[in-house]
Amino acid sequence: MIYLDNAATTWPKPESVYQAVDQCLRTRGANPGRGGHGMARAASLLLYETREALAELFGIADANQLVFTYNATDAISMAVMGLADPGDSIVTTSMEHNAVARTLRLAQSRGVTIHVIPCDSTGQLDMQAMAAAIRQKPKAVVMTHASNVTGTIMPVAEVGKLTKEQGVALVVDAAQTAGVEDIHVADMGIDILAFSGHKGLLGPQGTGGLYIHEAITVRPLRVGGTGSLSESDLQPEFMPDSLESGTPNTPGIAGLNAGVQFILQTGQAAIRAKEMELTGQLLAGLLAIPAASVYGRLDLLGRTAVVSFTLKGQDSGQIAHLLDQQYAIACRSGLHCAPWAHKTIGTLETGTVRLSPGYFNTQQEIEQALAAIREIAAQGGFIHERDFS
Repeated sequence: MIYLDNAATTWPKPESVYQAVDQCLRTRGANPGRGGHGMARAASLLLYETREALAELFGIADANQLVFTYNATDAISMAVMGLADPGDSIVTTSMEHNAVARTLRLAQSRGVTIHVIPCDSTGQLDMQAMAAAIRQKPKAVVMTHASNVTGTIMPVAEVGKLTKEQGVALVVDAAQTAGVEDIHVADMGIDILAFSGHKGLLGPQGTGGLYIHEAITVRPLRVGGTGSLSESDLQPEFMPDSLESGTPNTPGIAGLNAGVQFILQTGQAAIRAKEMELTGQLLAGLLAIPAASVYGRLDLLGRTAVVSFTLKGQDSGQIAHLLDQQYAIACRSGLHCAPWAHKTIGTLETGTVRLSPGYFNTQQEIEQALAAIREIAAQGGFIHERDFS
């Protein structure tokens, strides 16, 4: 199989990730912070080491300001619902994933006002509109770092400068960029960073994290046992315990740690360069197919390794099905849990086919994928009614 669905979850993982998960289950399988024996302490040390590695990667001064979550969606829900109060206003963009959009709609139903800043058909943010909205001093700006549909990278640092001037919190969804793009929370003005562990960080599914600046308080979404202050029936107020209740996914975190170590050793610049080389090859090949329409930026500037396209007169779902069944090429079609983004780029009715190469793909695999798409394009076809939800 040629795997080109890395925007959903990266695969394969580095060998060290598989080994770390196995070793954790075999040698650190106790409950961290919830046992007075060596194996429990070893599990606790693993969580500490992983926090420190993530802090190094993201320029976080205090690793205790970073909590483990189940995924980026979980982290975003924790951040928004723990930050916003009825009567507050939150600013966002029209390119958001449903992890942000649905959370904000829930907050809206509870009395929070939502302002959606438009983006153009390539996913570029209207910075004048964003600046005007920030001058109104909302409670927070919640925005993606890069679109999971077009790969368009948002000007987070530029927005962060404006939010800092106005005393507005900046919440960033880094599900598509953590591990590949440079992220330094202080330099970029990021107050809250939500990220996935199973995508660019190369860890297992069911892992993620949330960084919260020490000056910001986020109410816990879940409460319960933390392994600390067990004499009290009140939730601890100190980080990270205040937001980490229940037994963590220790084997997953072990794998996440191994993924982060692989990135630190390999270098984000090298990983990004490889992915961009493959993306450039993919873009050039698709643009040479007359029936293909490519969405987002058509160059490598300001984008990630995510490419969405359609073929004239052909159903996106059927294209993905043919790529899978006839050519053993894994991709994703439809709306990618991002209807706002598809409405912005004009593909809400048709969806797109998304190809997302990763560090472990090869140029030969990209050429095989392009050859398959050329064959499918030559077949022609008709658009059929489908459920792209």
